[in-house]
Order: sequence, then C-alpha cells, then structure tokens
Amino acid sequence: MKKTKWQNLIHQIKKSYMFYLMMAPFLLFFVVFAVYPVLKAIFYSFTDYNILEKPNFIGLKNYAQLILHDAIFIKAIQNTFIIAVFVGPFGYILSFLVAWLINELPHWLGTIMTIVFYMPSMAGGAMLIFSLLFSNDSNGYINAYLLDWGLIDAPILWLTSAKTVLVLVIVISVWMSLGVGFLSFVAGIKNVQEDQYEAAAIDGIRNRWQELWFITLPNMKPQLLFGAVMSITGSFSVGAVADSLVGFPSPSYASHTIVNHLNDYGLIRLEMGRASAIAVILFFIMIVSNLLVQKLLRKVGT
Repeated sequence: MKKTKWQNLIHQIKKSYMFYLMMAPFLLFFVVFAVYPVLKAIFYSFTDYNILEKPNFIGLKNYAQLILHDAIFIKAIQNTFIIAVFVGPFGYILSFLVAWLINELPHWLGTIMTIVFYMPSMAGGAMLIFSLLFSNDSNGYINAYLLDWGLIDAPILWLTSAKTVLVLVIVISVWMSLGVGFLSFVAGIKNVQEDQYEAAAIDGIRNRWQELWFITLPNMKPQLLFGAVMSITGSFSVGAVADSLVGFPSPSYASHTIVNHLNDYGLIRLEMGRASAIAVILFFIMIVSNLLVQKLLRKVGT
C-alpha cells in the first residue's frame, strides 16, 4: 500500500527524531517571537483596537482609510520606496565592493578595516556626529567649510529644509548599511578556495573581473542571498535615522517613512488596529521585494 505524504512525513520525523528534538528550542522561539506576532498583527489589522478596550472587528476599514484617505501614508510609501531604491542597491553593492577590496589587503590590515566599516551600523553616537557635520548654523562643519571656500553666502538649513532632509537620510542610511550583510560578504569571499582560482587561470581566466564573475560570485550565493535579505529589510525599515537626525515629524514630512507612520499610530496614538494594518502592508512589501531579488540573484553565475 502506497504511503501518503503525511505518513511519509511522520515516518521521517520518527526516523530523525533526534534532529527535530535539537531543532525544537529554535522552532519554539521562532513560532513564539516571529510567527505568532505576525499572525496577531494580521488579526488586529482588521479591528479597531486601542489596547485599553476589547478589539472591535471592522473588516478592511483600516486598509481603506490608509490607502484612500491618508495622504501622509501615501507620502510615507513614496519616501520609503525612494529610500529603498537608493539604500538597497547602493548599500548592497557598496557592502560587497568594500568586502572584496578588504580581502585584497594584508590580514591584519583587513581585520582593522572590517571593524572600521562595520562600526557605523552599531555606533550609537553616529547621529550625533552627523548632527554636528550638518548643523544648520555656521558652526556646522559642512557649512563652515563651504563658507570658508566661498561656495555659499549663508548657512544651508540642512536639517530643517524639506529639500535636503531626504537626501541626508539616504546618504546616512547608505553609510550605515554596512552591517551584518557586509560581514557575510567578507566571510563568503574568504571561504572561496584558492585552488579554484588556480584552476580557473589554467582554464583561461585572465583578470580579476573574470575571477569575480565566474569564481567568486557563484561560490557566494548563500551570502549574496542573505545580504540581499538584510539589505532590503534595512532599506524598507528606515525610520530611526530621520527621527534621530531631524526629529518627528520631519519638515513637511519630507523623510516620513512607513516605519515612522507605524510608530506614530502604534506608540503615540495607540491606535493598534491601524498600526497593525501599516505593519502588515510593510511586511508584504518586504516579502515580495525579497522574492524578486532572490529570483534575480539565483541567476548569478548560471
């Protein structure tokens, strides 16, 4: 008698029960802290919920209000995609190029440079440094140099002008995007075996760019996919940079993102139903973007 898929699955679990037992702690934490919150947010997105009172089911009203009647949310989506278009690809490419160049350095120097480039992603005082650099008055370093060089006649209002705030957020976010994905690139490049390069040289590879395309990148597919996920997640979740740099809300909502809108409804107004709807929309945007990028990266080296 032919076994069904469920019977085969149960048989495999019984056969490899020790491996599943070892995975159980991680699976428990994953379900409790990842799967359950997502399902809970989806449920609350269909309700009117303010934490203090019982959730009231209202169907798609939260989504309709956001998409049809919330102009600031539409602005937040536009800003989020603008930031993602620049921060995602540029941060991803910059992370890989820096990792590739560091691999060419002596080991001791490469270790130091890895720390230097990784520090921005975990430096708590990074926003203080940028606030000093782009201060609106003549004491700001950028304004001071531009005034000394005669390039401007009056200080530029970097942090209060709607024309410059979004640009600053993009530049700083790209600079701070050298994080976990960058470290994975460094590890992936270092794990490529030297004998592959030697064999490739015998087969006709003549320059470093050919080595990169035919040897390095195909051997780094897991790191490339992981870096893509981290880059997309980071680019779509930008929000803290603008808050720390110019405060909330930003001038004319120039750098207002979906995350800022989520924090507004969830942490300030305590309208958790609306906040959950925003979180669900952002979640599905990230999922779709990740699937598209991963599909593209799977073609590398094929």
